[in-house]
Order: sequence, then structure tokens, then C-alpha cells
Amino acid sequence: MNNGHILRTTGQPAELLSAEDRMGAILARVGVHGFQSIDALAALFGVTTQTIRRDVNALCDRGLCRRRHGGIDVLPEGENVAYPARQILDREAKRRIARCVADAVPENASLFFGIGTTPEECAHALADRAGLRVMTNNLNVALALRGNPSCELTIAGGRLRKLDCDVIAGEAHGFFSRFSVDIGIYGVGGVAEDGSLLDFNHDEVRMRTELASHCRRRFLVLDHSKFGRGAIVRGGHITEVSCVFTDQAVPSPIAAMLEAAGVALIVAPPSHPPTL
Repeated sequence: MNNGHILRTTGQPAELLSAEDRMGAILARVGVHGFQSIDALAALFGVTTQTIRRDVNALCDRGLCRRRHGGIDVLPEGENVAYPARQILDREAKRRIARCVADAVPENASLFFGIGTTPEECAHALADRAGLRVMTNNLNVALALRGNPSCELTIAGGRLRKLDCDVIAGEAHGFFSRFSVDIGIYGVGGVAEDGSLLDFNHDEVRMRTELASHCRRRFLVLDHSKFGRGAIVRGGHITEVSCVFTDQAVPSPIAAMLEAAGVALIVAPPSHPPTL
């Protein structure tokens, strides 16, 4: 059995992986190669088809993939991963990004926070920062900051997306235009090869574009999975931000665009130095 790729990814033979490591490897394989059959995955990992079915069910129940007859596949184009699943997907990478963002935010700053899990992690990293004034349409951000007695919070009103805990519908349009702040912290659904910023519906793009138009510095926060990721609604370009915070080296054409536009690129260091 050829499990060399799994060995390089995880540091151990496929048949010795824990359930969580195996599911992570399955998810990565589906992301690269698309549909994977139950039988092929069982052979690859050296486990029974019943074990793989349990893994597939767990991944699909978390909203990370979709079931197809006889196997597992990526989510349909234009459909985002469910928010609870996104909260655990690449969590350590998002936390490393958030620590870098926190280093760049001074005390007494005024901030916009957009929707998504990486801005939420940034809020957690700033939970003890003194004197912040925060405007957001992301209730998860508000909850992360609510325990800070010196943080002033203003939340967009309107119809709540219950699973995502954010407000993006028409009633919230115009919220960010009422303010002018030091820094806007926001993510995107994906970044196209030409640097276009992508999201999953028009309301998300409208709120993000409005946020970016009313802050003096724009911090785009996103993990490596967003580069080349499919989302269907365009709005803005990566060269229009002040700084990009991410966890891995970005594609070379994107790096060249950022350098030419004078956009700062911050790649979060690993949590632990590599073992020599």
C-alpha cells in the first residue's frame, strides 16, 4: 500500500493514525483530489470500510464535506462550510494569525470587526486590550469582548443569521458608514488567482465593502486555505487592504501583487519552532 503522502503529512504510517488525524488527512485529500470512494480510502489508510464510513459521517455531520453515493466529496461550489465546523477548522492557524493582529492593535484603538471565524479569534486575542471602541456585525466578536470593562461595544441591528451569529441583511446596511475608525479587521470567503476578494452572497460583500470604506487601516485576516478557494460573489481586491495577515506563504503571484501595491504581508510564525 502506498501511504507515503500520509506519512509525510502526519509523521506516521496511515494505519496508525488516530481517528482525528485520519479525518484531517481525508479532508485534505478530498480538498486536493475531489471525490474519494469509501473503498479507496479504506485501502489507503489500512482500516475497514466501516471505520471510514464513521469518519465520513463525522466529517459530513460537521459540515466539512458532503456525502455522495459510495464516498465523500467537497461541498458544492458557492456553499460555505457551516460556522461551527469553521470554528474548529485550522483553529491553531487562526489563533497564530490573531496573535499577530493583536500585536498590531494599540490600546485605545477604534475598530471594526467583520464576520467570520478568524475575526472572532482576533477578538479573543484582544479581549484584555485596554480602551477599545468596537463596532461589529459579528455577535461572536461581541461575546468575546464583552468581559472587558474598558471595551465599548456597538452592534449592528437587524435580522440575525442564527448559525453564524452575524447580521448582514438589509437592515444592517449602512451600519459601518456611520463611523470612522482606526482599523478594520475582516476576512473573506476566498481570494481568486487575480487577487479578487470573494464571498458567498451579496450581503456579505456589501457589508465587508462598507466596512473597508470607513476605516483608516484595513487588516485582511485569512488562513492559507482561502487562496484559490471558490466563492461566487466578487467584491474588492487584495491590493486595496493595508495589511494581509495569514499563516503560510501566499501564492507567488499574490505576493508580487502585494509588494507592487505596497501592502504589508504578515505571515504568522509557527507556534513551536521546528525540531532540528
